[in-house]
Amino acid sequence: MKLDPLVAPSQTPLTREEILRYQRHLSLAGFGEQAQLRMKAARALVIGAGGLGTPVLQYLAAAGIGTLGVVDDDLVDTSNLHRQLIHGVDDVGRPKVDSAREAIARINPFVEVIRHGVRLTEDNACELLAGYDLVLDGADNFATRYLVADAAEITGKPVVWGSILRFNGQVAVFWSGHGPAYRDLYPEPPAPGSVPSCAEGGVLGVLPGLIGTVMATEAIKLITGTGDVMLGRMLLVDALTGTFRSLSVTPDPDRVPVTQVTPVAAFCAVEDGQGSADEVDPPGLRELLALRAQGLADLAVVDVREDWERALYAIDGSLHVPLDRITTQGYDALPPPARGRDLVLYCKAGTRSARALAALRPAYASREERVTHLAGGMDAWLADGGNTSNGETCDGAPLSTSRSTSA
Repeated sequence: MKLDPLVAPSQTPLTREEILRYQRHLSLAGFGEQAQLRMKAARALVIGAGGLGTPVLQYLAAAGIGTLGVVDDDLVDTSNLHRQLIHGVDDVGRPKVDSAREAIARINPFVEVIRHGVRLTEDNACELLAGYDLVLDGADNFATRYLVADAAEITGKPVVWGSILRFNGQVAVFWSGHGPAYRDLYPEPPAPGSVPSCAEGGVLGVLPGLIGTVMATEAIKLITGTGDVMLGRMLLVDALTGTFRSLSVTPDPDRVPVTQVTPVAAFCAVEDGQGSADEVDPPGLRELLALRAQGLADLAVVDVREDWERALYAIDGSLHVPLDRITTQGYDALPPPARGRDLVLYCKAGTRSARALAALRPAYASREERVTHLAGGMDAWLADGGNTSNGETCDGAPLSTSRSTSA
């Protein structure tokens, strides 16, 4: 869709240094000096300094955008480094907004970077978006995506949206009042456990670069009015087959317009099921383990992750039964030490253990023992200071600590 430029040209002329830097843009037919001045005046808010945020921030900075806002309250983790190339080994443990700011300064010192080292919430979403011309949503969870979508609709901001999982990616531009909004395509979050996160399902390391670069391209087109913006279309990318498809997206005429931001907690409850009677939190599990140590509880803890995950860390004394074995064999997949006892299942973040719980629930409906799973999984256990060690396989054999964890 052809749109008018989103941003008026900067009234401050390009300096000699900027002319030298952007001369390939200035000589580009259909772009030129006016487009570069629009870039100089533009303010873009990037949600997430992770996989998608990496190419978005790097390429928008290199292209000469005037101001980049970065929203991220996370710290750099070693597991980020295979795809989040804006961060390096020396940045592990640092706030992502700090690492990103330093990387952007190395790319282009003319770009102003505003760090928002906070979690996006219903209380700050509209205020944050209101200070920018457009928002690029590289969030990795549905709670944040719906917050961005609702706040953008209320504030009238266009959203360049991207999503990645495993080998597949999607890109679209949403802008209520000008074309479809996110809720026209996805009115409600998916059912609990139906869509794994990248942490659970994995992601090919190069895929965020591919999708994020397309997102940055759409942002530049929006800002400058160059070319046709991907408003009303969604790009689907399959990295395994090397195929690119485009689908038409239209506004839903029956959808009720968004007038207020829905609290994040509501979506977290939908995604994670927190507060369910089928769950136990880390303090609750520690209490159960203490009772077991005193002979006051008959309990087995079962890890449903893969071998390589367990080689990193496992809850001390837990047994190992991978999820696929439980979903195909049910109760028969459990080793003898786990049978006839209360059961607590866990995985990395709670999604796979919830699926294991669903697979085992029919067998436990007629039993006195109770089966639950750890809310938030290993991530929550570690964050809460829980003890870990190398675990055991389902037959009780020790798991080697030398097993490779590389993909």
